[in-house]
Amino acid sequence: MTKFFRTQEYKVLFYRILLAYLFYSIARLLFFFYNFSYLKVDSVSEYLRLAYHGLVFDTTSILYVNGLFILLSILPLWVNTKPVYQKILFFVYFIFNLIAYTANFIDFIYYKYTYSRTTIAIMDIVKHESNKGNMFFRFIVSYWHVYVIFFVLAYLWIRLYKLVKVEEKEVPHNLKYFGSSVIGFLFIATMCVGGIRGDFKKSTRPLNMIDANRYVDKPQHADIVLNTPFTLIRTIGKTSFKKVSYPVKEGVLERDIQPIKQYTNNAKSTPNIVLFITESYGREYWGAFNKDRKIKNYVSYTPFLDSLAQESMIYSNAFANGSKSIHGMSSVISGIPSFRDAFTSSPYPKQKIQSLVSCLEEMGYDTSFFHGAPNGSMGFLGFGNILGFDHYYGKTEFNNDAEHDGVWGIWDEPFMQFMKQQLDTKKKPFFSTIFTVSSHEPYIVPKQYEGKFPKGTNKMHQCVGYTDYAYKKFFEAAKKQPWFKNTIFIITADHGNLTGYPEYEKVVNRQAVPILIYKPDGSLKGDRKELAQQIDIYPTVLDMVGYNKPFRSWGRSLVGDAKIKPFAVNFSGNQYQFQRGNYICIFDGKKITGYYDINDKGLEKNLIGKPNAEMLETGEACKAFLKDYFDRIIDQKLYYK
Repeated sequence: MTKFFRTQEYKVLFYRILLAYLFYSIARLLFFFYNFSYLKVDSVSEYLRLAYHGLVFDTTSILYVNGLFILLSILPLWVNTKPVYQKILFFVYFIFNLIAYTANFIDFIYYKYTYSRTTIAIMDIVKHESNKGNMFFRFIVSYWHVYVIFFVLAYLWIRLYKLVKVEEKEVPHNLKYFGSSVIGFLFIATMCVGGIRGDFKKSTRPLNMIDANRYVDKPQHADIVLNTPFTLIRTIGKTSFKKVSYPVKEGVLERDIQPIKQYTNNAKSTPNIVLFITESYGREYWGAFNKDRKIKNYVSYTPFLDSLAQESMIYSNAFANGSKSIHGMSSVISGIPSFRDAFTSSPYPKQKIQSLVSCLEEMGYDTSFFHGAPNGSMGFLGFGNILGFDHYYGKTEFNNDAEHDGVWGIWDEPFMQFMKQQLDTKKKPFFSTIFTVSSHEPYIVPKQYEGKFPKGTNKMHQCVGYTDYAYKKFFEAAKKQPWFKNTIFIITADHGNLTGYPEYEKVVNRQAVPILIYKPDGSLKGDRKELAQQIDIYPTVLDMVGYNKPFRSWGRSLVGDAKIKPFAVNFSGNQYQFQRGNYICIFDGKKITGYYDINDKGLEKNLIGKPNAEMLETGEACKAFLKDYFDRIIDQKLYYK
């Protein structure tokens, strides 16, 4: 029988595919090792259970990546065992496998910034960066250990592959051999189709990212079950921006979200607005936002901003509506959050969008956007043009590369001074936004300030201190200008960064950001504890300046909107998190998978087994928000007419 059946070749093929499973399992273990403080696995048995379920997703990735290799291995040809043909298979196998395998190593480092496996959306970030070569070589230096591990494992994989070979043999040119080969081909091909889909049930859709949540109790554990090649493959050519079909109870949208708002506050003057979106400046770093949290051994790295907070209104229970810089601009300025995919990278941003820019321009404001990176970086210039900013100031306009940090853009201190100089010349009133760059990987400060700021317990802390100093210098200079007293300053962040305390490693708190509003006349002070979010900034500003026309906003005014119950929404672990009242609702886009106490930021105890009336109301509000969000974006109704 073995004379007519390709037993040897099939055994070797099975061995080679089994090697892929082995190295994917090693990558999963390394991913866990690099990110264990965020993944919160309680025992070895729990990890093994998650890794076991991960084999389903590994199967899909491995079969996708090895599709051509498997096809060439099982084709009923007469030359399959020839050395030349086997050498071709070797190169096909490792070219595809090692490229895919590399993706897992990206998330050893990148996961701690996004708290989710990387998807194809990363291309929207990379394509807007002009210094890709510089970034690549800098990452080699900063994360050399990841590269070393990759090359060691790649070498080991190749050596193990070569241990088992297909021995050359004469193949009989007869119908029995060809027929058995065809049967083997059809059987293996059928098994591959089932492996890629996840099973053979006709009613089951192909395996997708959200399916990982079926096997977990904690949302972050889905990222252990998944692998990065899978999340990249499954998101190629796809967008999460689709209308949803689930029903929403009548009246919930108007009661709990009220997407069309109108405020009647008659402001006594028309103040200037200066809005700071601070790169990676999570709430954790600001002492003023943590003074009542009783975090053991807490240290603040923001002495100036802490002092400014004493004269400001701060919102110490605020959250980001996205996890990347590209999400922050649309959330803060136009009140449009981003979830799985960035709104600005979706098929829908090129439409009329009501925002701070459009509304303030109606009131006669001069509008400007500042970003010290190369013009166009992060897609900010393009989206700024869609919103209609009058002026964009980037690295080009700054025009002094001596102040470039060598990585992302102009250092925060000189670029903030540059912004101040531009504001000195602006027609009043003005609305100006700056997106800072320095508080970010690779966590360096200007040479003249090395040793000036505490290095703290992780690499981010020194940068936090430098940007705090940049704020200090800006406000010292701005106070001397006549426009200062009639200006409202708002400071927030796009998202967090490296964490140093267990409180901020909790799933929900990973999205915690500061929101501070400062009025030089001292009329706005205090610490507001209710929920707040980035999309609240847009309606808050319109309320404060006296904009009295209807406008589209999913957020609420933080200084005067008592009609809408405070809430915060974001996306993490392939699910939506909706905080409101006493509960946190977890929604996978089709069904609610969990309710948690509002103080259970680690999502440890799921209460879905005994939902009460408030939990159910929170779930309905979540669904109403998301349905209106996708409907308005797709139907191009982001502007009140």
